[in-house]
Amino acid sequence: MSREKVLIVEDDDGLRQVTHVQLEREGYETSSAVSAESAISILEASQQHLVITDLNLPGISGIELLKRIRAEYPATAVIVMTAFGTVQSAVEAMKAGAYDYITKPVHPYELKALVKRSLDHHQLLEEVQQLRSALDRKYGFEEIIGSSPVLLEALDVAARMAASDATVLISGETGTGKELVAKAIHMRSNRRDRPFMTINCGAIPRELLESELFGHVKGSFTGALTHKQGKVEMADGGTLLLDEIGEMPMELQVRILRLIQEREIEKIGAPKPTKVDVRIIAATHRDLAAMVKQGTFREDLYYRLLVVPIKLPSLRERSADVEELVQHFFRKNRNKHGRPDLTMQPEVLQNFLEYTWPGNVRELENVIERMVLLAKGAELTLADLPDSIRRPQLNASLPVSVPDQGMSLQAFERQLILQALKKCGGNQTQAARHLGISRRTLAYRLERFGVHGEALKAMKQTTG
Repeated sequence: MSREKVLIVEDDDGLRQVTHVQLEREGYETSSAVSAESAISILEASQQHLVITDLNLPGISGIELLKRIRAEYPATAVIVMTAFGTVQSAVEAMKAGAYDYITKPVHPYELKALVKRSLDHHQLLEEVQQLRSALDRKYGFEEIIGSSPVLLEALDVAARMAASDATVLISGETGTGKELVAKAIHMRSNRRDRPFMTINCGAIPRELLESELFGHVKGSFTGALTHKQGKVEMADGGTLLLDEIGEMPMELQVRILRLIQEREIEKIGAPKPTKVDVRIIAATHRDLAAMVKQGTFREDLYYRLLVVPIKLPSLRERSADVEELVQHFFRKNRNKHGRPDLTMQPEVLQNFLEYTWPGNVRELENVIERMVLLAKGAELTLADLPDSIRRPQLNASLPVSVPDQGMSLQAFERQLILQALKKCGGNQTQAARHLGISRRTLAYRLERFGVHGEALKAMKQTTG
């Protein structure tokens, strides 16, 4: 185990040497400097956990050295030494970022205790920072897998406005990761140390939703035996995610509008409003603009929520990310379920690439976890795939007849693809959608069957 490094900066030879010996005896790896300039050279050459510096140094002062250390070596703690009667200088040093100060003459036991306390404190700060980094990895944008342009565009918007308090509306199909993005926004915001609360507006009965959101006071209705905090109040200082807000009853939508505008709520049965400081993030898989036109969602609330709209793409729209997602979830679930040596046949991955994933990323992860749990052998094979994944249904609007003399499966597949392309005017994206496969898979099949640019161009001209 490496020893903690302590640098002593003192121009008094006797005090410097005594301090050096004392700290060496305590087990620290100690080095010395007679000036701030030489101390900076040592810092540039080797990381120091603690610097003990006199304030009165020749050349660059101890205060200037302290400020430079705080700016360039923030992980290094600093203790200043000052002569008795110059406490004002010590106060200035504390304001500049020193951990503590000690007055001369320095008592060995006082020095020993202060050094230990300082190093323990900075070790705790490092552990907290490591924990924050781990949380960022768990709940930050790093957990959102994929590099397709349409996904990166949405994440760029989320990252740029995360530090603000702006209201956010995240839309996208079920399973696209709306709650994951909401958590990432919270973890990147100034509210990260405060609560992140979620309420699913479509999963709670209408008659209970008001109480779950805003809380109630004892005796306000039959069964209200105690005071109850709602999710809004529980999120005070932090972030509240209103998941599936499109399912919220109209009579409660006006209460959310007031929360956003006035930053206050009315508990059921309370005599006066309660002030709250909550950032609102809303999520929905529904088309709120269409609901506004239909009169089923308040127009004023819609525009209040629409300050920062983020549209998450479906997995069909970012099919290029499927392979990366498969590998990520496969590694994750092998480790989670104690099967690190499990492998996957290439044919299984190909099936994943050809499926359209109507349930999006959530469906993909669930399928992989189920396969890892239920796999009987040391390798995932086609037999481990659910039927719906192994045998995707082809679009019935593309009739293909088998001649009396028969035909090979490869020729049958080629004919099917050509008919789909012809039907779609040579548009490969539309043809892939008709066939229930990804654009990437279609391109692979065309290359294998020798259908190249000129043939596709002629198909478009014929259709046109």
